[in-house]
Amino acid sequence: MSVKKIKPLPLDKILFSQGFGTRRHCSNLVFAERVKVNGALIDNPELLIALEDLILEVEGVEWAYQEKAYVTFHKPMHYECSHKTKHHPSVFTLLPPPLVEREIQCVGRLDQDTTGLLLMSDDGQFIHQMTTPKKNIGKVYKIQTAELITSAQIEQLLNGVILDDDPKPCFATQCSQEAEHQIVMTIVEGRYHQVKRMLAAVGNHVIELHRSAIGNYQMPADLLEGQWRWLSLQDIEKLYSR
Repeated sequence: MSVKKIKPLPLDKILFSQGFGTRRHCSNLVFAERVKVNGALIDNPELLIALEDLILEVEGVEWAYQEKAYVTFHKPMHYECSHKTKHHPSVFTLLPPPLVEREIQCVGRLDQDTTGLLLMSDDGQFIHQMTTPKKNIGKVYKIQTAELITSAQIEQLLNGVILDDDPKPCFATQCSQEAEHQIVMTIVEGRYHQVKRMLAAVGNHVIELHRSAIGNYQMPADLLEGQWRWLSLQDIEKLYSR
């Protein structure tokens, strides 16, 4: 995202904010001449640096300054959206250490056997806005089913189904058939195993589940499984649009 015009900060504080370790470690990186600022080698950790359009290079790796982290990630199969996993590796093992160090979190979770679009951020307000049903932000899933999809099942999903632990019905805001065993469905809630349980409630079973979009933001076609990139301002606007 764009950086607000605020006063310059000491270089070691900037590095700390970006997840490069403690202030002492960040100072040592600068003293060791392992940090460049906009291409220039800096050896003073207390040097005041302007934040606008700031590009850091730390130990040979470029890193654009981000006041808050907003990330899109292509989640692979058999990874858990948690720091404390139970049976599979964590998605956080696929991210660079600075993102993990600054305590980036998943914006909602995908099951270990679900693939596709996963947002991550260290902005609590953004996480809340993306996950609360009150904002009515649709999450789009491509679903492969065990049994043939029927028009009656699609109608049930659109009209609302009751899950076994909640008397409040859940609805698909959109649902269309792509093939005999494939639908694309949009929901705005994020209950536990919701998509799978909705399909079970209409007498079917999910074989494969892939999240392809949130709001009007489509996961980039060239973003391979396990890869991530920063969200742009235009991307974030698409997330909020309907």
